[in-house]
Amino acid sequence: MPATSRLTIAILAAGLAMTGPAAFAADYPERPVRILVSFPPGGSSDLVARLLAEKLSGELGQQFVVENKPGAAGTVAATELKNAANDGYTLMLSNLTPFSVAPTRFPDTPYDPVEDFTHIAYIGAVHLGMFASPELGTPDMAAFTEKAKAEPGVLDFGSSGVGSWGHVFAVAFANEAGVELSHIPYKGSGPMRLDFRAGVIPVIFDAVPQNLPNVAEGNAIPLAVSATERLATLPDTPTFVELGYDIVAENWLGISAPAGIDAKITGTLQEALATALQSDDVVKQFDTWGIVRSDMSSEAFADYVAASAESWAPLVKQASE
Repeated sequence: MPATSRLTIAILAAGLAMTGPAAFAADYPERPVRILVSFPPGGSSDLVARLLAEKLSGELGQQFVVENKPGAAGTVAATELKNAANDGYTLMLSNLTPFSVAPTRFPDTPYDPVEDFTHIAYIGAVHLGMFASPELGTPDMAAFTEKAKAEPGVLDFGSSGVGSWGHVFAVAFANEAGVELSHIPYKGSGPMRLDFRAGVIPVIFDAVPQNLPNVAEGNAIPLAVSATERLATLPDTPTFVELGYDIVAENWLGISAPAGIDAKITGTLQEALATALQSDDVVKQFDTWGIVRSDMSSEAFADYVAASAESWAPLVKQASE
């Protein structure tokens, strides 16, 4: 082959290499990016995703669009994420239920919570609360447990779905308290809270942030929270630990992508998220919602997801019996 031909081929090959994944990663994002949320609109994951989508759109110059994909304890959204192209255009507001609870609750879950994903950034955590309707006539935990013991199996409680952290947590509480409650599962926190407000269900186990308006309006009585210390947003509400229950839990939130995403895209997203999470309006909103922030590398976040799944496994198995 003539030298000139070999040179031409080499130049063409170099040009093609420049348009490969690295080149595309350098220009990321070039089109809208989806953020999957595993619950319907109105829950803590949805609220956080929409706030971050707005900030990321401003930071990176492309629209970040929230898509709600509820169902099967979050596994619908997580499965779609796993099967998506690993080009950075499909992300997920990852959380405890599909990654730390579902793999134990549903042995046929079609993904590994660590190996099948790139866990890009830890966002923070919210705590769970047990809320009673004022009409129930139980102003504190002592009154509630007394009523529940007097009426075994009569009191209904709502959770955001079978296998959700609210469901798992409620079973753990009922076992420790020696009470029998009837589970009413919903397809997300939003519809559950609508029924709670309407008086359809008397008790819910749900993340604290989205229930603060109902508490402020007198439509919900917080009986206990799952933090290790009282929350600034509910300073008069005791923790389960204070009340003698060995129950502590948090619902972590993060941004995750399919496995194998380009490191340059990961870096771009991490930098943009760091800027967003440090902005005054996001810090203020997170404080209002009771979301506790913590800095964590991508590697540390992946380790955290693995450890969370392991620590929740006994509680999940208990709730499945």
